[in-house]
Amino acid sequence: MSKKTKTFRPKARRVKGFEDRSGAILRAEQSLINAASIVFDAHGFEPLATPSFEYADALGKFLPDEERPNAGVFAIEDDDKQWLALRYDHTAPLARFVAQNYDGLAKPFRRSAVGSVWRNEKPGPGRFREFIQIDADTVGTKNPAADAEMIILAAKVMGAVPLVCEDFVININDRRLLDALLSDIGVPETEAGALQKGIVVRAIDKLDRLGERGVEFLLGDGRKDESGDFTKGAGLTPAAIGQVLNFTRAGIKQRSDTLTALQNLLGVSEYAAAALGDLKLIDALLSSAGLNDQKARFDPSIVRGLGYYTGPVFEADITLNTNDAKGRPVRFGSVGGGGRYDGLVARFKGVEVPATGFSFGVSRLAAVLASLENQQQATNGPIVVLALEPEQMSNYFAMAEELRNAGIRAEVYLGTSGMKAQMKYADKRNAPAVVIVGEDERNAGNVTVKNLVLGAKMSEKITDNTQWREGRPAQVTDKRENLITLVRASLQ
Repeated sequence: MSKKTKTFRPKARRVKGFEDRSGAILRAEQSLINAASIVFDAHGFEPLATPSFEYADALGKFLPDEERPNAGVFAIEDDDKQWLALRYDHTAPLARFVAQNYDGLAKPFRRSAVGSVWRNEKPGPGRFREFIQIDADTVGTKNPAADAEMIILAAKVMGAVPLVCEDFVININDRRLLDALLSDIGVPETEAGALQKGIVVRAIDKLDRLGERGVEFLLGDGRKDESGDFTKGAGLTPAAIGQVLNFTRAGIKQRSDTLTALQNLLGVSEYAAAALGDLKLIDALLSSAGLNDQKARFDPSIVRGLGYYTGPVFEADITLNTNDAKGRPVRFGSVGGGGRYDGLVARFKGVEVPATGFSFGVSRLAAVLASLENQQQATNGPIVVLALEPEQMSNYFAMAEELRNAGIRAEVYLGTSGMKAQMKYADKRNAPAVVIVGEDERNAGNVTVKNLVLGAKMSEKITDNTQWREGRPAQVTDKRENLITLVRASLQ
């Protein structure tokens, strides 16, 4: 007797670093994309979609000198023996597009983009291998007014985001300011100096987490953490460390005061003069656009990305403090940023093509929105029309279509269960109300609308069946032609 072959059944499992998104997250993502698209369009930015795959050598940023270029990106080799890689952002494909179409583009070239990007990195909490970014970039001008417009765009997008529209700030710095400071304190323009500069930048970036004392160790000989691991420091002198810390403290509430403090700190350095001149113009343009010092501030401690950017840099920071599901305090921090990058297109053309832009992590910002309190109302499900009489399904479909035509989300229950199970279904769908037309309602030409949200609140105060039958909480019956009025009243 032959042994029966066991049927192979793959294990249902999700790839690490990727997420299943539904419901509140997807709706929040779409609302963010719509809000950003309206802002971009109002400023004259043209949408551009580039392929998900680019030739690996065109991306450049993460690629190692190895036979298989798969560090940092997801890469495959095609039939022509060419390495292809999924884009890791929208900026590298933009640089390729501009270089390829340079002569035919109106310059400055202004474009917006939205779509998934992929990074072949170790996943962690809030760190995914696939996520959505929205970008806006201006290519072909050195004018700092283009940087100012990017900051204004970033602020407008944040201002259009529900729940955080008042709780954000755009923090602004300029890469050249730190260059001037490091030159003043004797960091050389050599390979060793570049390594030292990198340590200084990483140390400053840890201010929020380690505080000034921890950063002071990292700027000096080094720091031993709680586990006993030692991180080698930048090796600056005590006087130089003091100057770096004074630099990070120069951010003052008023943008003009910050500029004065930086001028006094950095003196007449050529780097500093150019940066401060651009920031002064940016300050004036932000003010003319109505962006006050509370929503856009100069902050010298913003150093993220300084190895990539060549001039002004900025970050969009959510300042809202809230609690997670377990009541623990949560501060969301940075959800996007950008700056001037004048060297990227030069990889293709051999000449500098100035550019500036910003990007938001839509997935990150959507997760923030979905986690906030008061998000419940924004994630309500559809009105559910109960299907109590199978032979009346055409009437139920007609009622749902009538609701949709009135701008109300609606669906008909399509299962085969009874009323109790249908009510449980509506509850799981987070439906704000259900429409009930059984035999009694149909014979009387009526319709019943039950507000599930109000009903749940009222039921908490009811102690016996008599109260329930007499009160019939949040349930209203009226003529069938008043369906829309009844449902709208239940949604208020």
